[in-house]
Amino acid sequence: MEESLRLVLVEWLRSDGPLAGELNTVCEEAPARTSLPWLAIATSASTDWSTKTEIGREVRIALELHCRGDAPGSAAALTAAIEARLARLPTSQAGFAVISQRFLRARCEQRAGNRRSILLEYAFRLLAN
Repeated sequence: MEESLRLVLVEWLRSDGPLAGELNTVCEEAPARTSLPWLAIATSASTDWSTKTEIGREVRIALELHCRGDAPGSAAALTAAIEARLARLPTSQAGFAVISQRFLRARCEQRAGNRRSILLEYAFRLLAN
């Protein structure tokens, strides 16, 4: 289910018109050659979340936004748009249902060359269908 969720998230984020207009790419790992800004799945991990009768997983996913900006709030609107899009993820998916999702933490980092990195971590509880 972890791999399926990763694919669903990439497609869900790519399919948002306003986000597509702001981001050069949304991908499953850091792109080799794409100009900023871009969003990628940095990492994921899953644990068992099964019941007596259903197979389930809790999947933790970290999304990483790379952009430019020297001001601390320079990516605030884009980050808020990503978070809003994730909140609207349909619960019914092919092969699984999203039972819950929750924001875990965020980390922002200013890097050399006026680059900024924002890491957004979420936990998704899934049941197979």
